[in-house]
Amino acid sequence: MPNSTASQHPASAIYEEPAVIKRTQRRGALEEITSNGTIAAAVMVGAALLALVVANSPAYEAVEHFLLQPLSVGFGAVSASMTVEAFVNDFLMAIFFLLVGIELKYEMTVGQLRRPRQAALPMLAAVGGVAVPALIYLLFNAGGLVHGWAVPIATDIAFALGIASLLGDRISAETKVFFQTLAIADDILAIVVIAVAYGQSPDIAWCAAAAIVVLVLWGLNRAKVYSLKPYLLVGLVLWVCMYNSGIHATLAGVILAFALPSQSDVKLSEFGTWLGEKAQVLDDRYDDETHVLGQHAFTKGALRVESVIHHVTPPLERMEHYISVPVNFLVLPVFAFVNAQVHLVGADFMSILCDPVTLGVYFGAVLGKPIGIFGVTFVLVKVGFGKLPEHMDWVQVAAVGIMGGLGFTMSILISGLAFDAASEVMAAKCAILMGSFTSAILGIVFTRLATARRGAKNQGAEEAREG
Repeated sequence: MPNSTASQHPASAIYEEPAVIKRTQRRGALEEITSNGTIAAAVMVGAALLALVVANSPAYEAVEHFLLQPLSVGFGAVSASMTVEAFVNDFLMAIFFLLVGIELKYEMTVGQLRRPRQAALPMLAAVGGVAVPALIYLLFNAGGLVHGWAVPIATDIAFALGIASLLGDRISAETKVFFQTLAIADDILAIVVIAVAYGQSPDIAWCAAAAIVVLVLWGLNRAKVYSLKPYLLVGLVLWVCMYNSGIHATLAGVILAFALPSQSDVKLSEFGTWLGEKAQVLDDRYDDETHVLGQHAFTKGALRVESVIHHVTPPLERMEHYISVPVNFLVLPVFAFVNAQVHLVGADFMSILCDPVTLGVYFGAVLGKPIGIFGVTFVLVKVGFGKLPEHMDWVQVAAVGIMGGLGFTMSILISGLAFDAASEVMAAKCAILMGSFTSAILGIVFTRLATARRGAKNQGAEEAREG
């Protein structure tokens, strides 16, 4: 129940200048926009579409030339160099994986993954949604490019939940939680696959250095260090070690996320009392007749309160707050733009469509995902292992399976690791884009038609009872 005093005195009441009040209101509106998953997904789609337009325009060669330009960083005799494209895929995506790791740790601490029995059904459904697409890919590529089997296994959380949100109340809240848990489990599996199947030949010395850095992160956590700066510095060193070790460098983000403390270093049970006491002290120190620059005792006390309030939020949550908007509105759109550069001018489009890689990835995502997710869920429910959440029916399970074929971000990342030849990467990317588009349209159309039909049946049954 809201506090009546707080409702009478909104936060804007403490600001004296009207311009400041307007800025805070605009900031609140901006936060609502930037926290909207549908808008974030739309921005990423827009970046991908822009990339397709650019890739098939006269600007293509200039963009490709820019993406292959080297970026160099040096400290004395030590230096490192990578292309702009590698910087996006290896460094910026490590920040994305940091956000993924934070979401995983959150779910394992206070979310769905902390209750294994409740999370078991969607997590095992995710296993089916990984295995069946991989098998379908292998059927199309038996004896060929089998190392691309993992490209269609991923589900893009941002895209999938963005599409689900467009369906409004046609998808129940319980179904969205089921879908989110499934997508998180899918991410875990994709991370494991990237680490195990698509790393390079490991460099023992750099692997040992990475292990030492991980121990340092663990030590910071055990020592109850709640400042983010040491973790960021050590995390950057970990990224360098992993980049040179042969293990995909983006995994440094996940490791860093799990090292961040998920608890506050403030005794929350005592915080309200302490804050009340400090408020009274500040009230006593305040002098109406003195300019704020002269109220040293008041401002010093206020800074102390501000510092403590800042530490109420755990480092894990503070990090999420700092990076979520840059990841959703900068990192992922830039990644989409860089990696959706599919140059089709002069290409034999029919040969691309008939390529076993294209067929395996496309049908693996569009057919394999719904078959795997729905099939495993159906079997587990029928044998009594679990039951569907309340307000979730088989129509919504099928909708979740169809929308699981949206694998844009992770799938593109894996395709770049799985294939070397430009033609293979192009075939995979074409299939990913077509598969994600198909899954989105099918998911929306299927859900709308199925719920409309169900509503008509329910209305007919109600009229029959009344008659």
